[in-house]
Amino acid sequence: MAKLAHLRAVAPRPPATLNGKVPAVPPPRRVPNRERRTREHLTPAEAERLIGAAGKVGRHGYRDSALLLLTYRHGLRVSELIALRWEQVDLKQGLLHVNRLKHGVDSTHPLRGPELRALRKLQRDSPSSPYLFSSERRGPMTAANVRKMTARAGEVAKIGFSVHPHMLRHACGFKLANDGQDTRAIQHYLGHRNIQHTVRYTELSPERFKDFWRD
Repeated sequence: MAKLAHLRAVAPRPPATLNGKVPAVPPPRRVPNRERRTREHLTPAEAERLIGAAGKVGRHGYRDSALLLLTYRHGLRVSELIALRWEQVDLKQGLLHVNRLKHGVDSTHPLRGPELRALRKLQRDSPSSPYLFSSERRGPMTAANVRKMTARAGEVAKIGFSVHPHMLRHACGFKLANDGQDTRAIQHYLGHRNIQHTVRYTELSPERFKDFWRD
């Protein structure tokens, strides 16, 4: 009897029910970005370190480094990046046609030397794929692949906080604003339909404060 009583005491209790059903366990609360890091963009130096580190991660370092380079220089969203096809690239003229998503405005961007060299090598390495950045099966990379690769590159580059690819789009906007580029030009470059989305970059630019103190 004592043994039976002991088994009853330690036996697990059935889960509490509501109207005869076990209530679903709520998913863990997503940690807000502000609690993870103090800013959502990278400095130009951090962006360059990230791009360099991507070339040292995994078996496709050259592809991944080129991917982050274009993401940074053209302010691409991940969905725009993985959808890039060779028909959007004119290597002879040095042009990239950017199809913006999220109701953005399409535009044509110039390609500079580092980008052209990287794209020519990618085209030689993957001649049968219609996508700039393809998987081993010649299909487009997935958004999850890009996010994981970027996070690993951020660790190798020792950025100091968790990194995601959209930070490169913000880095592009802040870089152009800090260089004193026209706000309207930045708006069209990033494909913003509403200029208020562009003003955020110029508002945080320190250039307008540089003459406040004269020592």
